[in-house]
Amino acid sequence: MLAKLVAGVVGAAALAGAGAAPPVFQPPLRYYLALGDSLTFGIQPTKTDAGLPPSGFRTGFVDVLAARLRALAPKLRVVNYGCPGESTRTFVAGGCPWLAGARRLHDPHRGPQLAAALAFLRAHPGQVSPITVQLGGNDVTAFGEACHQDLACARRRAPAALAAFAARLGSILGRLRGAAPKAEIIVVGIWNNDLDRPRQTDPLYQEVNSTIATVGAGAGGRFADLFPLFDPPGSLARRKARICTLTFLCSRGDGHPTDAGYRAIAGTVFRASGYS
Repeated sequence: MLAKLVAGVVGAAALAGAGAAPPVFQPPLRYYLALGDSLTFGIQPTKTDAGLPPSGFRTGFVDVLAARLRALAPKLRVVNYGCPGESTRTFVAGGCPWLAGARRLHDPHRGPQLAAALAFLRAHPGQVSPITVQLGGNDVTAFGEACHQDLACARRRAPAALAAFAARLGSILGRLRGAAPKAEIIVVGIWNNDLDRPRQTDPLYQEVNSTIATVGAGAGGRFADLFPLFDPPGSLARRKARICTLTFLCSRGDGHPTDAGYRAIAGTVFRASGYS
């Protein structure tokens, strides 16, 4: 089984969390820094097809979460560097696909997203909390494309791919923690939109989530697990109903969240934060 092949990889990620202190708790401060890919940006196919500017994407989980956080910190400001298509590779090296074709971000920046985040943290010491980091979905997509969606290939390559992913994410979170030692960092997991062969593909997504959680803990972060939200246990019919409600997969063939999906993600992140 794929689970057995990739399970050992989490042990490598666990080295980052060995002996780690409990997650940092820091109430919302002046800035909420949102980092990641299309989910952080708040992408929805209806708005993308309409060619809306970034200001038209205001129902993402970052927006919903920020509204809840303002009940605790009314003057909280959001800095959203989320870039659709971002992976852990482009987050560090630059080259987010969304910026091709003169598209814009919520909060524009030059160079890689990590460099922009570190520069912002250094310019605002002790003023940033929380930081959400949402990456991994595009790493999994690239892995699947490299294997042409072939499960035999995935079984062979999964251990090395997961180990490399853990190393990249660990480096990212370690550098963010170094620049913001007292900020609350919440890492956000992924889910599986595959309704054709979920039993075969679930193990990979679950191991990616285990890796994200473990590496996040190593950086004194918290983990928001989206898998039970989008992929509840039980029948395939139940899972399909949930996916169809929380994403555009059934209506538009697009796995990005609906407004209901983004609200559900924000609730999961808020609960993981400890602010409640």
